[in-house]
This record gives sequence, structure tokens and C-alpha cells, in this order.
Amino acid sequence: MKIKISPNGTVQFIYSDKLRGLMNVGKSEIKRASHVEPTSDGRWTADLGPSSGPVMGPFETRSEALMAEAKWIEENIL
Repeated sequence: MKIKISPNGTVQFIYSDKLRGLMNVGKSEIKRASHVEPTSDGRWTADLGPSSGPVMGPFETRSEALMAEAKWIEENIL
């Protein structure tokens, strides 16, 4: 779990209920970073278009798609 704090004080992280308390520190906003969706053949993709990223997959399981999504966000945004 990574948390990015910019010099201007902006805090970015992948939402988790465990980190919800950070949203009480100042003005906060939740934005969708991607879409994890099933394919027509029962596999999964992670579309990081909302974060100017790629469409990843297909993956056999939703959890694989979620892990790939989180890894890309941590490496490219956080």
C-alpha cells in the first residue's frame, strides 16, 4: 500500500477502508482510476483509461485483474 504526498500537500492513494481516515485531514475527492470488467468469455480486463493508462489483460480471475490494476497505479501514479 503506497501513499503519495506531493510538495503542495496533495495526498494520493488507492482507496482502502483502512486509509479512510486520511480523507478527514482536508478537502478530499474520490476518483475512479480504472474499470475492472468481465469479458464475454468470462475473463477480466483492467481498463486504466481514466488514468491515461492501458487496457490490461485478459486475466483468468478478477483478483488477478485487480492486482495488475493496483500494481500499475502504484508504479505510474503513486
